[in-house]
Amino acid sequence: MIEANKIHHNVGLKDFNSWRVGGIARNFYICTDKNILSAHIKSKLMEYPLYFIGLGSNTLFRDGLIKGTIVLMSKAMGNIVQQPPYFYADAGISCSKLAKFVAKSGHKESAFLAGIPGSVGGALAMNAGCYGSETWDFISKVLLIDLNGNQFTRYKEEFDVGYRKVVNKKGLNEYFLGAWFVFPEGEKETAQTAIKDLLRNRKDTQPLEWPTAGSTFRNPPNNYAAKLIEDCDLKGHCIGGAQVSNKHANFIINIGNATALDIERLIEHIKKRVLEVKKITLETEIRFIGEEFGP
Repeated sequence: MIEANKIHHNVGLKDFNSWRVGGIARNFYICTDKNILSAHIKSKLMEYPLYFIGLGSNTLFRDGLIKGTIVLMSKAMGNIVQQPPYFYADAGISCSKLAKFVAKSGHKESAFLAGIPGSVGGALAMNAGCYGSETWDFISKVLLIDLNGNQFTRYKEEFDVGYRKVVNKKGLNEYFLGAWFVFPEGEKETAQTAIKDLLRNRKDTQPLEWPTAGSTFRNPPNNYAAKLIEDCDLKGHCIGGAQVSNKHANFIINIGNATALDIERLIEHIKKRVLEVKKITLETEIRFIGEEFGP
């Protein structure tokens, strides 16, 4: 058991990401209190760079020693509050939990969040989305922390937001601690039914029974990454313990003892093959943390 709100050294990362791979964090910190985190950053005790994570989906920790500090925004720091017309959620909250909480108030448009296999913080950082909706469609303002440990809010208009992209317009290095969402009103039963239907569809179409990080590649304009990969006959293709899922071609699964290097090499193989056959360059949705693999 790793004690929260303290800096730990040489912590294995396999248990902190949904692919169940990765090396060793030289510094590791579990945050359950935003104010204690601020104090630690202000004390300059944390080695930079800082990498903020939640549930560890859409993240590949590379093998070997990872320098800097991994900051895990714990679900124990999981506050959801209804502040009409807003819903505030801490970064450590799972998107699924937020969707279910909001649905109780009849806000059907929040249902898509149940299909995002990560935390609110991760969804904010990449504008995660599915089934036609994206996280920042419903953001009013966000709570941030900077490299001096200061906490403050910024409004949606202060960010350049696009498909799987969120950029601070001022180019500042800041991290998400939470957000205020606004959803259109609706009926409770309709909202909860929408979540059930979405989760059923997700179970039927995605390889949830295997360790996976979620969708690997962004969909190119007017196309689908999964279809491109399938058209290149890559379903089931393996490198080491990493495999292109037979259930959904845009998912890479760990079929047993995969390394981060296996996964990264499979990603590169897919990109190369799709470029050769389809003349399309795929871009990943994955966040890579650690030193890049060799040839």
